[in-house]
Amino acid sequence: MAVLNIPDQNKSIRDVAEIRAFLNARGVFFDQWEAAVQFSPEADQETILNAYAHALKPLMEKGGYQTADVLNINAHTPNYTALREKFLHEHTHTEDEVRFFVEGSGLFWFNLDNGQDPVFNVLCEAGDLISVPAHTKHWFDAGVTNPNVKAIRIFIDQSGWVPHYTESGVDTRYNPA
Repeated sequence: MAVLNIPDQNKSIRDVAEIRAFLNARGVFFDQWEAAVQFSPEADQETILNAYAHALKPLMEKGGYQTADVLNINAHTPNYTALREKFLHEHTHTEDEVRFFVEGSGLFWFNLDNGQDPVFNVLCEAGDLISVPAHTKHWFDAGVTNPNVKAIRIFIDQSGWVPHYTESGVDTRYNPA
């Protein structure tokens, strides 16, 4: 179950309807799908994508998304520290960043920099679907130790996933050492 946190206000929201309303009001799409399939640690990308094809196909057609793959991070991921470091820096993308979590969890951080909203994060877990709009400042943390993220990534063109780092330094105020 997702949790929305606003660290500077010491506030947490656990109610899914409240989380959805908060995010949707800020242009971030959030929904929950059933993530009932249990995968073996050896499950490959094709197996995972096929298990959720019935839900992915309509979403992809509606949004004009052309391709999907699977982000699979765990304690055995080679060069995890370097990979994590890449995600921990505030950045934007030229297209929406859509993720459906099928296992594990990860923390999306947002800095909307609109003069109204403080920095906030959303802990996404199995069943959570989030779409970060193009050009939205954000970063992602799979965890310092014992990472466990299995998420389907959906996109129009892989070139849209190139991170454009803001170098604002905001992320350094919130990231654990």
